[in-house]
Amino acid sequence: MTLEQNNFHVNFQLNGASFSSVDEILSYSQHLSEDIDHFLQNWFSRDDAIAVRTSGTTGTPKTILLQKEKMLNSALATGKYFNLKEKTTALLCLPVKYIAGKMMLVRAITLGWHLDIVTSNSMPLENINKNYDFSAMVPLQLENSISKINLINKLIVGGGVVSNSLQEKLQHISTQVFATYGMTETISHIAVKKLNNPFVISSEVEKSFYQTLPNVTIYKDGRNCLVISAPKVSNKVVFTNDVVSLVSNTQFEWLGRIDNVINSGGIKLHPEKIEGKLSKIIANRFFVTGIPDESLGEKLVLIIEQNNLEGSILREVEKSLFKEIKNLKSLSKFEIPKDIFFIKNFSETDTGKIQRKKNNFINLT
Repeated sequence: MTLEQNNFHVNFQLNGASFSSVDEILSYSQHLSEDIDHFLQNWFSRDDAIAVRTSGTTGTPKTILLQKEKMLNSALATGKYFNLKEKTTALLCLPVKYIAGKMMLVRAITLGWHLDIVTSNSMPLENINKNYDFSAMVPLQLENSISKINLINKLIVGGGVVSNSLQEKLQHISTQVFATYGMTETISHIAVKKLNNPFVISSEVEKSFYQTLPNVTIYKDGRNCLVISAPKVSNKVVFTNDVVSLVSNTQFEWLGRIDNVINSGGIKLHPEKIEGKLSKIIANRFFVTGIPDESLGEKLVLIIEQNNLEGSILREVEKSLFKEIKNLKSLSKFEIPKDIFFIKNFSETDTGKIQRKKNNFINLT
């Protein structure tokens, strides 16, 4: 089948509606959200590219142009990798203003999926009672959907790290869950890793690695950061700020962001790896970071979102938590935070990701 940007698959459906022309799709989209209507108007236009806004997780949000041909290639790669053929039933519960939501629409249009759309919120399955072959969520949506996640056969999760505690919950469900690695510049994911069965050994989650999709080449630069060459989806080689360990030519382990690395007494600490270990004992949202220290240069501290406890009670919570942290066998002595601070409300992006740099110490309790 030859795909053109102004065509759509004959089996494409939106909320149960079928279409015989692009005009019908555009007329229908006017009754959906403004973001969806705007995107579909642009997608079926004669323009070769679409302006897409980055989420701003690691910096100031910016607008970049993505070639429609590359977006089509990305949709085809996802369909092939996950064996998602025409008439696949899929659920869109991500905001369409960002690339992940846009690509769910492109996959449906390109591959002939039957796509249902629900309002993007933290509990996307709350009013869902039908089964789907495929969907995409952020970790918070998955966390809040565990009781009904079996309604989805295959699920990809992006936009943030899936904690160890959440990953352990996934081992007892039938849904095939995959973490994705990618960014706006690579038009969604270029690598995935399995998050649940058969990755369980004696109640501990076995380490799995990101596996690149076809036609993706990876290597490391001098900073040990991942470099991506994926000509099917990007005209440029992408130099990331993600520190990785290469397992093979097609597999890698993500260690964290180089701009988050903490140099404490000459020891380089990766916050994301430490957070994965701490997530087993901390229920609230949190992150670890480094603050200036005269003897160490930077010292590791733990910052927890907590908005409903008085100062005296927080001190007791802090004391108890320190004891639990020191008993965590997975933590090295360098990975134990020197201090714990509490913030009432974390600053976050539109997609719900914690903005580490903006959660400064002005608001610490």
